[in-house]
Amino acid sequence: MSEVKYKRVIMKLSGEALAGEKGTGINPPVIQKVAEELRDVHDLGVQIAIVVGGGNMWRGETGEELGMERVQADYIGMLGTVMNALALQDSLESLGVPTRVQTSIEMRQIAEPYIRRKAVRHLEKNRIVIFAAGTGSPYFSTDTTSALRAAEIGAEAILMAKNGVDGIYSADPNVDPNAVKFESLTHMDIIDKGLHVMDTTASSLSMENDIPLVVFNLNQPGNIKKVVAGENIGTTVRGE
Repeated sequence: MSEVKYKRVIMKLSGEALAGEKGTGINPPVIQKVAEELRDVHDLGVQIAIVVGGGNMWRGETGEELGMERVQADYIGMLGTVMNALALQDSLESLGVPTRVQTSIEMRQIAEPYIRRKAVRHLEKNRIVIFAAGTGSPYFSTDTTSALRAAEIGAEAILMAKNGVDGIYSADPNVDPNAVKFESLTHMDIIDKGLHVMDTTASSLSMENDIPLVVFNLNQPGNIKKVVAGENIGTTVRGE
């Protein structure tokens, strides 16, 4: 454990990151690679909790296009995160990594209900915990879930794995060639500059609880291990 900077982390995995180049749906080879990276970090003794998104299954914009009520659309999105969580759990356990899925919406046949003390106990027993179904309430993103769960379980950092983007930029680097990468920011900078990294609720929660955020490229092998070891990659958003 002496070789790591963060001993307990929340990792935010977007649905798009699990879809890979396909962009939508579950991509088993991509999920297996992510699971292998997580196994390597787990082997260091790091306690890992994961919040999964559902953008590869369903996006809020889809509901709007269909004329769907926002609340209903958000619940569909939550169910998408559960599918991703189960797929990730299967890949991790195929590698011999003990894993538990906890959902904010009860579905006891396939996962445990979210209970903070139980989640912490799983981490203490070196199990990876995957949080699914967001906060269980509409209008809250999985970014906010990450900040909330990090505060609840006492995580030392939130690791935000991006699909092909190696940090936070002043603009979308895939669109604007003049976009500038930030090495370090504060959560207030994220809010003031209107940077689309986390929503305002998530940034405020992280700032209030002094939880740093590290944004990095998931597609570069070994990056998760580098982040927990404290190497200066991606962009670090300071908690204060």
